[in-house]
Amino acid sequence: MNREEIKLKLKECISEKRYIHSLNVMDTAIELALRYGQDEEKAAIAGLLHDCAKDIGIDEIFTICEKHKLNVNEVEMLQPKLLHGPVGAVVAMEEFNVHDEDILNAIRYHTLGRENMTILEKIVFIADYIEPGRDFIGIEEVREIAFEDLDKTMIISIDNIISHIIAKGVLIHPIAIDTRNDIIKKRMRQ
Repeated sequence: MNREEIKLKLKECISEKRYIHSLNVMDTAIELALRYGQDEEKAAIAGLLHDCAKDIGIDEIFTICEKHKLNVNEVEMLQPKLLHGPVGAVVAMEEFNVHDEDILNAIRYHTLGRENMTILEKIVFIADYIEPGRDFIGIEEVREIAFEDLDKTMIISIDNIISHIIAKGVLIHPIAIDTRNDIIKKRMRQ
């Protein structure tokens, strides 16, 4: 399935607002891929499909997890929307015929990250965070840093996300902490 076919099908699967967000993430991911010497088509498809499971109902999310033997921890049981990344990778494969592991991993890890993230995974994570539809205090600075230092942008993004989560009073997923710590440890060793 090519990018235009994916766009047409995706538009039927998600809300108009999420579709516009996905187009913005796609465009931002392409820009970042060009900046960091990554495959722009992989970035485009991963950016486009990163939220393909976001509008799936909670019961169906758990059904997909069970069917595909996706591990679900206690935090995810209590906050199932965190599963839209791993479930999105399944949907991308089954519904959009995406079989490239780099693309699937970028979709899978765009919400929480993981230790040892690839450049493409970081690009999609950051593109989701800084796309033009996002508007919060400090976003312009984060957008500038994104084109200078991916890891610094990852740390800033995760720090901001964790602060937001704390303010909401919900659970912080341990993978987000592990992602942040992994990047910081690597920077400390350099």
